[in-house]
Amino acid sequence: MSQRITPREIAITALMIALVAVVTRFLIVPIGAGFFNLSDAAVYFAAFTFGPWIGFLAGGVGAALADLSAGYASFAPLTFMAHGLQGLVAGFIVLRGPGSLVTRMILAAVAGTLTMAGVYFAGEYFGANLGWGGPTQALTELPFNLLQNVIGAAIAIPLSILVRRAYPPLNRYISE
Repeated sequence: MSQRITPREIAITALMIALVAVVTRFLIVPIGAGFFNLSDAAVYFAAFTFGPWIGFLAGGVGAALADLSAGYASFAPLTFMAHGLQGLVAGFIVLRGPGSLVTRMILAAVAGTLTMAGVYFAGEYFGANLGWGGPTQALTELPFNLLQNVIGAAIAIPLSILVRRAYPPLNRYISE
């Protein structure tokens, strides 16, 4: 049985992709071959508010578009995987995980952080031939990726809760 995608869901997905891309490009602090930004706040907001598939597309496509527009085209495939999987994992945990909504969001942020940082670490560590750094860069950027995720979750959790309270129809995507 296939589920139909509504025009509203297509529009929300496009808006979340744009949000991730713009937020990723809004504040850029260069670190090694990459940069520190607020992409994780937008990825988590999309996943926490609209679920895993919108989180996946918003995170993967939005962050990869930001890499392309910032001149980091060689990182775009790795970024797509890292932030796409981050949104997917976080969204599934918020949708199906145990406990209250806030508990699920915290668990989702931890799992999303480990996913995103793990994909970047593995990609940079083993992807030197693809222009993705190497072992030194992977080790150097790991703490920044972790910090970026903690800050992103600290922004996204209250933001998602506030937006959902202000507009209750959003609760149809993920229930309290």
